[in-house]
Amino acid sequence: MSFRVVGIGEVLWDLLPGGAQLGGAPANFAYHAHALGATASLVTRVGNDDLGKTIVERFEQIEIADDTIQVDDVAPTGTVTVALSRDGIPRYLIHENVAWDHLAVTTPALRVVRAADAVCFGSLAQRGDISRDAIQRLVAAASATALRVLDINVRQNYFSRDVIERSLRLANVLKLNDDELPILAQLFGLTGSIRNQIEALTQAFSLQLVALTRGPAGSLLFQAGEWSDCPSVPTIVVDTIGAGDAFAAALVLGRLCHMPLDVINTLANEVARHVCSCAGATPRLPQHLCDRYGAGNGALETVSGSMAATKDTQDDDNRNHNITCQESSETRAVARETSRPRR
Repeated sequence: MSFRVVGIGEVLWDLLPGGAQLGGAPANFAYHAHALGATASLVTRVGNDDLGKTIVERFEQIEIADDTIQVDDVAPTGTVTVALSRDGIPRYLIHENVAWDHLAVTTPALRVVRAADAVCFGSLAQRGDISRDAIQRLVAAASATALRVLDINVRQNYFSRDVIERSLRLANVLKLNDDELPILAQLFGLTGSIRNQIEALTQAFSLQLVALTRGPAGSLLFQAGEWSDCPSVPTIVVDTIGAGDAFAAALVLGRLCHMPLDVINTLANEVARHVCSCAGATPRLPQHLCDRYGAGNGALETVSGSMAATKDTQDDDNRNHNITCQESSETRAVARETSRPRR
């Protein structure tokens, strides 16, 4: 049996210059977790319109259960107008009073959350009272042993100290980028270096793992006193939409597999880099990346069992993956080394 993961929150259409692309952080997370071999569910809400029907059909096609995708007869399916800079960095106009603002706690939603090995949620979908209450109740219903991943996704003015603090207290894993860490530092009075601030967040909210993506400086993970610092290498960026969600999916599956922290970091970077090399948030992942997690061949359980071992075994696993942390990458355009894709 594969790991069971759930994304909770928004699903929407990114209205890009080149056409509409399916998006929304929890939806992207579920899509990529499924591609990497997990049994994925999405708890969200769409409108009773053509855009909503297309979303349901899309997730049916990739075998992500549709009984947790709620249909709203009044509010429309969510959309976001996206403009891209020359470096592929998106700027969002997120439309309000859409279906996912009315997310509800339903029996199917509770069922998948209670059975999940990991749930992922963010702050954007908590911008309204109705959806905020539903998301917090659902996350609180997850098993005590499940990973409860907060991917903050600060957008426009749709966040507050209260929402972020409550979310952090529900979470045991935090993912954020280096635009978001200063916001948290200001909200919670964090001082000192980046590592000092991450350690303070970890201690204050009893977090098991913190992941910071840092643009051209790569990504930084902190878990149980151990650091993993993976630098970036150049890649050709089409756009950076959804790369952070792909990173989060790979991070979660690596953690569930008990992979060494450097391996988790490296593979998450590789997955995110591929997404940045494609248009839109949910491109098909190449088989060689999926194979690292045993997608489709039951190897996730094998990895999970083999990692409860000694440092020598972990070193062997690093060699078997044929990667090192120094080879890891985040999103970077070859011709624009100073650009800063956001994840």
